[in-house]
Amino acid sequence: MKTETLRRMKNYRKIIKISLWIFLGLITKHGMAQGEYIEVRDLETWSSVNLKYKVNKTWKMSFQGQLRLENNSSEVSQYFGQYDLTYSPFKHFAFAGALRYVRKNDNTGNVQGYENHFRYHLDGIFKHKSKRFKFKYRVRYQNKNELGVEDEARQYIRLKAGAEYNIRKWKLDPEVSSELFNRLGTEDNQLEGYRLTLGTSFKVHTAGKIGVFYRYEEELNASFPKSRNIIGFKYTYSLK
Repeated sequence: MKTETLRRMKNYRKIIKISLWIFLGLITKHGMAQGEYIEVRDLETWSSVNLKYKVNKTWKMSFQGQLRLENNSSEVSQYFGQYDLTYSPFKHFAFAGALRYVRKNDNTGNVQGYENHFRYHLDGIFKHKSKRFKFKYRVRYQNKNELGVEDEARQYIRLKAGAEYNIRKWKLDPEVSSELFNRLGTEDNQLEGYRLTLGTSFKVHTAGKIGVFYRYEEELNASFPKSRNIIGFKYTYSLK
């Protein structure tokens, strides 16, 4: 029993250290950004409701509605509906795709108002376990354009890596991830931004789960790059 208790304490310390390193990194990066005159956009809030359905062992689908607020979470940035389909032919591999219809609030310039955007993406996913850790890696191709406008679509390759640690007899297992956004169609297909996320989730009943997260996002290689601090809330209901 004593050995088990000591092992748990070591695991807890490990999680705390990882979390502290992440937030210290964010604070340091934020300080550097100010020194380089990078504009901090503000605090945003992202809230979503998800409905998941497992068709069989290899196919899953989901529907999502999300609202994003900006300007210290006082004004609508955008809201959208999204349909996802996932195919898992093997134990550790999956392929996914999604369609998203977006209503984006354009609140700058001479012409303002809500714009209609359409986005789709295609994913390749690999995940595995190691002791009490779960690891997940994703490569995404993303294509987005404004409806009714002949501008060229914005295309990205997004690379994401994440990990989750299962703590014994503890509902709030920590999850961390990092993601890079690489813009396609430019002269050098440059890196345009990155995203860091720390969060957790917990069940509220048999089929329902609530997730919360903190996310830091920053633009790169821009004349006036911006950064975002994001607080997120997510409710997921799974149909049998």
